[in-house]
Amino acid sequence: MFIGHWAPALAAAAASKKSPGLGTLFVAAQLVDWGFFGLAWAGVEHLRIIPGHTAMNPMDLYHMPYTHSLLGSAVWAAGFAALLWVVLRDRSAALIGGAVVLAHWFLDLLVHAPDLTLAGSPPPLGLGLWNYPAIEMPLELGITFGALAWYAKARQGPVLPVLALGGVLALIQAVNWFGPPPAEAGPQLYGTALFAYTLLAALAWWVGRTLCYEILREIQREARQFDPKEFRILASQDV
Repeated sequence: MFIGHWAPALAAAAASKKSPGLGTLFVAAQLVDWGFFGLAWAGVEHLRIIPGHTAMNPMDLYHMPYTHSLLGSAVWAAGFAALLWVVLRDRSAALIGGAVVLAHWFLDLLVHAPDLTLAGSPPPLGLGLWNYPAIEMPLELGITFGALAWYAKARQGPVLPVLALGGVLALIQAVNWFGPPPAEAGPQLYGTALFAYTLLAALAWWVGRTLCYEILREIQREARQFDPKEFRILASQDV
């Protein structure tokens, strides 16, 4: 699962106006992978490249107890929720952000070979949809672009920024599926992944900001049309 991890972020932004900003939700959606590649770079968690490990992904993610166990993911989710509460002082936004972080583990459970755990020790878990591209590919595209369409409809902002976000999502997923696989695990792979996450979070932040600017422009247009005299007449009639 790659771009599918951003589906909960888009769905959360569409479902509730109390959710954090879209950029923040995009960080939440991939937070445990930010942590994983950072810890892999530091030599704490580990992966290796084994061609044919699964039909769609050559990465053997053989040691990631701190980010991809259910317990580890829950700790990351709780920490992110606590940070949001400290910054925003909004319990709803904090809970939504934490839920988006935790959703990452359950989406990975669908596609990973058995390499996830409940608390860092066996049994390994994973339904292995990466071995079934005919199922995994339409599933990932469906949940991602379905959530994007929901977001666009719910927020009713400018269309072009949303289309730009969708285009970039489609492009990086195409590279992930059809581009050359990584030759080895190392700083180049980790840096590329972290750059992609940063790029998408920044783009999502921009998309969210364009919606805010559109709302402000609408308020300004309404303010220009406001007639104080008419308001006073209507108010006196009501009295």
